[in-house]
Amino acid sequence: MKFAALFTVFALASPLQAAEIPLSQLSAYLQGLVTGEASFTQTNSDGSTSKGKITLKRPGFARFEYAAPDKTLVLASSGIVAVFDGKTNSAPQQYQLNQTPLGLILGRNIDLANSPMVVDHTEYQGDTHVLAQDPAHPDQGSIELIFGDSPVRLKGWITTDETGGQTSLVLGAFATGQSYSPNLFSIDQEKARRGIK
Repeated sequence: MKFAALFTVFALASPLQAAEIPLSQLSAYLQGLVTGEASFTQTNSDGSTSKGKITLKRPGFARFEYAAPDKTLVLASSGIVAVFDGKTNSAPQQYQLNQTPLGLILGRNIDLANSPMVVDHTEYQGDTHVLAQDPAHPDQGSIELIFGDSPVRLKGWITTDETGGQTSLVLGAFATGQSYSPNLFSIDQEKARRGIK
């Protein structure tokens, strides 16, 4: 899935071994990320790259706008994630939010320390990595969230699909505190705008 993604290797490696950020602190950071927007660069499993902008409104809402020539649009709203193909006017692919990597970020109550989906938590080159997958369906892939420190921030994520293909997404700095209309995330309104029934 194109919207499920993160980074390859961040160059900001710490010369000293640092301790991973506690899961409780990461949970508090994500819980406090009520609204935000950031640019992103995505590296797909075939080596191609895409750029765009992500807008979040927690809990439950996200918008990924991919720049031309891709022009894919991903909306999360009302417990659904819809992926609109930028090159056709076909109906969007739809997924349950809680069955996608976005569910970890957009959930109402985030508690990584007690989530059965979190299977690893470690420090690597100065960043904290949190690996998550559905324990009932580990064959369906995983997501590895990457956090920086000082201050704590989400830097991106890496998703691995059921075939082992990896997609990485690197986030720019989040601008927070904005106010967004629910219409920005409305799947039904986007369908209507495109003439999709």
